[in-house]
Amino acid sequence: MSTLTEQFAKTAYKPKYFIGDRVFGRYKKIPYMATVGNDRNNVGSEEPEVVVHLDLPLQHQGEIITMLIVKHRDIKPLVEIK
Repeated sequence: MSTLTEQFAKTAYKPKYFIGDRVFGRYKKIPYMATVGNDRNNVGSEEPEVVVHLDLPLQHQGEIITMLIVKHRDIKPLVEIK
């Protein structure tokens, strides 16, 4: 019989992105750079979602956007340029 810790380690969602990871993507063809706030997989959700906090706010159709919830396929890790 396994402990609860072992069971959770086997069955829990393993995130691809972690808090503070830098990413970039496009929102309705507008490019953005952001910081990951949370990588989650809600119960009943088909795909994992990532909450990202934008570096600069976006304005789309008069609406100001500072945070987005996106799918993994919509963002890419930001590569550091040296």
